[in-house]
Amino acid sequence: MINLELPKKLRASANQAHQVATEIFRPISRKYDLAEHEYPVELDTMAAMVEGLADSGTQKIGGAAGGREDDSESDGHATELLGNSNGGNMSALLNALETSWGDVGLMLSIPYQGLGNAAIAAVATDEQLKRFGKVWASMAITEPSFGSDSAAVTTTAVLDGDEWVLNGEKIFVTAGQRSTHIVVWASVDKSLGRAAIKSFVVPREAPGLSVARLEHKLGIKASDTAVLLLQDCRIPKDNILGSPEVNVEKGFAGVMQTFDNTRPMVAAMAVGVARAALEELRAILTDAGVEISYDTPPNNQHAAAAEFLRMEADYESAYLLSLRAAWMADNKKPNSLEASMSKAKAGRTGTDVSLKAVELAGAIGYSQRTLLEKWGRDSKILDIFEGTQQIQQLIVARRVLGKTSAELK
Repeated sequence: MINLELPKKLRASANQAHQVATEIFRPISRKYDLAEHEYPVELDTMAAMVEGLADSGTQKIGGAAGGREDDSESDGHATELLGNSNGGNMSALLNALETSWGDVGLMLSIPYQGLGNAAIAAVATDEQLKRFGKVWASMAITEPSFGSDSAAVTTTAVLDGDEWVLNGEKIFVTAGQRSTHIVVWASVDKSLGRAAIKSFVVPREAPGLSVARLEHKLGIKASDTAVLLLQDCRIPKDNILGSPEVNVEKGFAGVMQTFDNTRPMVAAMAVGVARAALEELRAILTDAGVEISYDTPPNNQHAAAAEFLRMEADYESAYLLSLRAAWMADNKKPNSLEASMSKAKAGRTGTDVSLKAVELAGAIGYSQRTLLEKWGRDSKILDIFEGTQQIQQLIVARRVLGKTSAELK
């Protein structure tokens, strides 16, 4: 027998996140959708709350995956790249789901819960975890010359004495203006290819770092998305995450490990938006007199009810795939395949469910009388960032067929 019930500890954490979504996020969701680039001041009170929960050992409210188990054989570096067996990734995933049910743009704006924090948790040394464990870190990967091909990084990092000097341009950086630190992907030696790509923690006040502009977007408008310039940007030598050595045999696997943590998180965000849309749609259909039955075959029900049941089944599938990917991370099982499967399924489900809900709700769904149209706009980014739908399907195909990136492009 497989028990699919969540442990009591995780339910308590998720319930707390749901209260935040209900009491803080939902009431201001439309406000900041209409006021793009305006900082959500209501979130300031959450910064102290999140830090207090972390200090007390309580699970995080939302955002990045984290947590590593102490290893007696550790040489001071991150021997365990995934989560710990106490449910750190599962808890973060459930919290991201609940807060995204409230508002995914606001969830991405929670202080000290940036996507870069997952990168730090994944590959930082023990000493770096002590220094950067409580920062608010965004993640800067994409550049004007590439989108999904993370190996095409052109930003450079050159060691000059006791400092790294970074040069390049990063685009579509979530929380790029508000975060206190940015995890930047850069190459330490272009001649060595993708194996030389490393991640660096760049403090906001680092000389040579600047915000060029903020993007105007289709959705998640409460979250700032920035273009960052690194012009002879200098950071301390020990701000390179993990080992500074270039391992050509290991290749790109080190920094890519980050995605095994963050992709299930993004999947959870999409699941949260899908659930919000389904709940709103059910209420609208019920008010319209459409009955949804689980005892009658869908083909014998109202067309809208049959469509609802199809979408709900997709939602359940995406939810379970996301849980499995996070569970594997917590139990130190390689989850690259499952992380991509969850991201692909949830990203597609999020857009399908939210936009179909707008359609089935008719004029009500298309208007601003409800948040349905907003969720439809917000959902699209969740099928794009942290690897597009097409990239996830490519990764899944490689893992299932046993093909390398050179063999299957």
